[in-house]
Amino acid sequence: MKNQTGMMLIEALVSLVIAAIALLGTVTLMAKSTRSEMESYQRVQALTLVQDMASRINANRQVAACYSNGATGLSTTTTPLPLCATGSATQITAANADLAAWKNALLGSSEVSGTSRVGAMIGAVGCVEQVTPFDPNNPVYRVSVAWQGLMPTAIPALDCGKASLGDNNLRRVISVNIQIGNLTTT
Repeated sequence: MKNQTGMMLIEALVSLVIAAIALLGTVTLMAKSTRSEMESYQRVQALTLVQDMASRINANRQVAACYSNGATGLSTTTTPLPLCATGSATQITAANADLAAWKNALLGSSEVSGTSRVGAMIGAVGCVEQVTPFDPNNPVYRVSVAWQGLMPTAIPALDCGKASLGDNNLRRVISVNIQIGNLTTT
């Protein structure tokens, strides 16, 4: 018994070290899980915003060119709305109202916590651009939403948000192409 004095204390300390390492691994796993959850949330928000604008353009298809603002995009800063000279005053007003509503959605105005807008992605930018040479019968537009992710990944091929978001390894972009069909009969 004399030779084993203090062994119980050493065994307890070793057990504590092993438990601490296991807990540290669990905390790291939880942190990564939280980041992944936020990335997923941002992607869902971006998909919703892309589909929203695609539906708005489709509903006001006669002046779809009014929505195209090039690759600079509508950001969360004071980017002016694109100018439009085609269509009736009502159609142009509807297009401007759609773009303003989309810009507010990019800012996260749909979800608030106190007085802060919390429903948007980090640094959200929306882009609508015509991707084919002008064809009055079948124009194709690309609706994109870019934002800043939390973990580095491959650099997106699309330019939406490239100028306004910092590190391109953190930039995320989701887009959809929509073709405006000519519904007139001949």
